Amino acid sequence: MQKRYIMTAFGKDRPGIVADVTQLLYENNCNLEDTTMSMLADEFTINLLFSSNDDNIVSTLVEKGRDLEQQSNISTFIRPLKERHLPIQRDFSTCTLHVEGMDQAGIVFKISQFLASNSLNIVDLKSTMKVTPESGTALYLMDIHIQVPESTSSEAFEEGLNIVAEELNVEISISS
Repeated sequence: MQKRYIMTAFGKDRPGIVADVTQLLYENNCNLEDTTMSMLADEFTINLLFSSNDDNIVSTLVEKGRDLEQQSNISTFIRPLKERHLPIQRDFSTCTLHVEGMDQAGIVFKISQFLASNSLNIVDLKSTMKVTPESGTALYLMDIHIQVPESTSSEAFEEGLNIVAEELNVEISISS
């Protein structure tokens, strides 16, 4: 029976890092189902969802991951997933929040805390800090793709976001 797993890997960015990590899965008859990969600082980060029929795949990949760390300085972590259940269909819409403001501690935490306390599910979050060429000010940019239950009052949602935005002194815009 196919079981599913998540592997996270990261290492100093260089050509071939994706090939090195996915080679582990390929050589061990794993099926790669979904991925996200991106650069953070000078580290390349890889998240992989894969499946396998091998009941010992975790121990095999942990051992091979140690070899990969020794040879290529790539760290890997693997976690089995519970049996897949069909997701409960809830009525929701999706939207994207764009956040922009001066870089400061707590932006991701306070916005994600507000979303969680209002049962708004984060599907994807990408953020970056860039320095503005004019003033050299550190600017924080974030896009959050969320699921909004149909029962959520858009007025209350927007009002709550405005309060968080004022507290953080950032701008938050919503797009469908």
